Amino acid sequence: MQVPSTPSNESARIDTLRALQILDTSPEERFDRLTRLAKRLFGVPIALVSLVDADRQWFKSCVGLSASETSRDVSFCAHAILGDELLLVPDTLADERFYDNPLVTNDPNIRFYAGCPLTVANGSRLGTLCLIDVKPRGLDAEERELLRDLARMAEQELAAVQLATLDELTLLSNRRGFEALAQHALNVCKRMEKPASLLFFDLNDFKLINDTFGHAEGDRALQTFAELLRTALRESDVIGRLGGDEFVALLTDADSAETHEVTRRLTQLLDARNAEERRGYEIRYSVGQTSYDPSRHVLIAELLAAADAAMYSHKQASKARGARRG
Repeated sequence: MQVPSTPSNESARIDTLRALQILDTSPEERFDRLTRLAKRLFGVPIALVSLVDADRQWFKSCVGLSASETSRDVSFCAHAILGDELLLVPDTLADERFYDNPLVTNDPNIRFYAGCPLTVANGSRLGTLCLIDVKPRGLDAEERELLRDLARMAEQELAAVQLATLDELTLLSNRRGFEALAQHALNVCKRMEKPASLLFFDLNDFKLINDTFGHAEGDRALQTFAELLRTALRESDVIGRLGGDEFVALLTDADSAETHEVTRRLTQLLDARNAEERRGYEIRYSVGQTSYDPSRHVLIAELLAAADAAMYSHKQASKARGARRG
């Protein structure tokens, strides 16, 4: 059996999947109607909307199969998400990747598989809409196109879910999405006994930018800051926009020195962008930092509250220094 390899963007892909907060949720008609339709149109006993998690594939919708998930290392769908095109296996016993797969040699005795990757806006392939049969078969060109059409419908439903966890302006996680991702990351840090820090950012004089240059320019300032946050932070860090001009970042497996380096890098990037664009204003921020303490911070909300208070103190101190200089 060939174990599926790992996509090159695996960390971002898993983050995207978990930010949807769709794993281990109850069945939904909008997905179930697609698998019922696929089963009927193709005359197969099994149709699935499968989502590939870190070590398993979980079925958001499942028609004709009693299991709700399987291990990722035996997953056909984990192979399918490695490319953009439909994965077609007419006869598993004739395919060296799958002939001795336990899902082939044992229940549900897969002999035919066709899976179309489900891709979301950032390019992550989260899973598949797939067809399974217990006897060999093929798909002609028209049937392949039909399966792709059904997969596009499933992608539209995932996009609708994603909008509930994504900030549309900056394309960062919104509060709901950030709290879900950050709580998961915090749990991992606790289990692995790794350090973590939360940074709470608030843009300085943002109301003045809106009032002086207009809300469209204010939106551009928010987008610029979000872009620089992505650049300054590591791919493994969790970033979000809580609303208005408030941004947060959870740095996992990062001590105080590494956290300081992130804020230094962000300030450098911001200074360079301010000098380059000369918009008539400068984007500046206040930041509060709180280190994760497992004995005090069980929930991400507790860490957020502490970092928010630290940010407020930083902002007040900056204003006091400015008043003294004035």
